Amino acid sequence: MAKVPGFAKAFAGRWRIVEMDVWDWDNDFLDLVEEAHLTFKGSADGEIGLGALKGFLDVRYGTRDGSACAEFSWEGHDENDPACGRGWVVFGTAGRLVGHFYIHNADDSRFVCERA
Repeated sequence: MAKVPGFAKAFAGRWRIVEMDVWDWDNDFLDLVEEAHLTFKGSADGEIGLGALKGFLDVRYGTRDGSACAEFSWEGHDENDPACGRGWVVFGTAGRLVGHFYIHNADDSRFVCERA
């Protein structure tokens, strides 16, 4: 297994998804099943939940344009149908995470998270 950079610890924990370009029209939708979140656990694991989507992450830490970055692929389900995709986050202003989330062969959206 690849060595995890020390800065990966800064991503650890649960982050509340507070803004999305595509699905932000209704926060009730984002929190449909559970509070919309992105969670980083251990050195390479995590999960994402939003709307009726639940996914489990495979995370790699590195840099993007000189900033600490967490890139991930995910697989899970969306409305009980199998789903997968990818995404990434970097640290933005005010301690927030900003990034992009992709559903394979479907929608994608920019998103913002705050530490829960």
